[in-house]
Amino acid sequence: MADDKKKKGAEAPKGGAKPVSPAKAKAGTPKKKPAAAPAASAEPRGPEQKIPPRLRDKYRAEVIPTLLKQFGYSNPMQVPRLVKITLNMGLGEAVGNAKIIDMGVEQITAITGQKPVVTRARKSIATFKLRTGVPIGTMVTLRRERMWEFLDRLVTFALPRVRDFKGVSPKAFDGKGNYTLGVKEQIIFPEINYDTVEKVKGLNICITTTAVNDEEGRALLQHLGMPFRH
Repeated sequence: MADDKKKKGAEAPKGGAKPVSPAKAKAGTPKKKPAAAPAASAEPRGPEQKIPPRLRDKYRAEVIPTLLKQFGYSNPMQVPRLVKITLNMGLGEAVGNAKIIDMGVEQITAITGQKPVVTRARKSIATFKLRTGVPIGTMVTLRRERMWEFLDRLVTFALPRVRDFKGVSPKAFDGKGNYTLGVKEQIIFPEINYDTVEKVKGLNICITTTAVNDEEGRALLQHLGMPFRH
């Protein structure tokens, strides 16, 4: 009997493999790797395309052909065009309160999308307690896309919000085709939050063109949507 037990203990497991304990078998099982995340697209993203100013497209597609026919120009380069738009807000109260300048800068930035420069007094005036170099207003000059976008918002949204609006004066030209418009309340611009305005202020808007006379400048602005009084 003892010999039979020895023989059984000496017998190797089937297949010639050594017996492995359950703990070792579990430890030796290879771990499954987590599924890899899908690779991101290798295609590079191009720059975001800007929407061209609506009024500039209208000028090129409609206004230029109309003015060519109206004034008989021989070359499209002779057609008057916009050069720049300048906004100026006078803040005389800033002499005694510097915070008013910050308010003016903030509002002009909201209206135009461009930070203005602070204008300063060029000479001293004792009557108004004004000294040379004291901040008295803000000014910004718009060109290219911002110029077109501002003019579009002005004629489409801002001017129609003027109280009892009947159109702008057709006579506010300087003899060289440049137009100046006075706005009594900055709150006509939708970018200004009325609840945050401490004091209503006005501003001047000067539209500079390449027109050689007032007739051409008036025709240019009229075709761009400026609501002149009849």
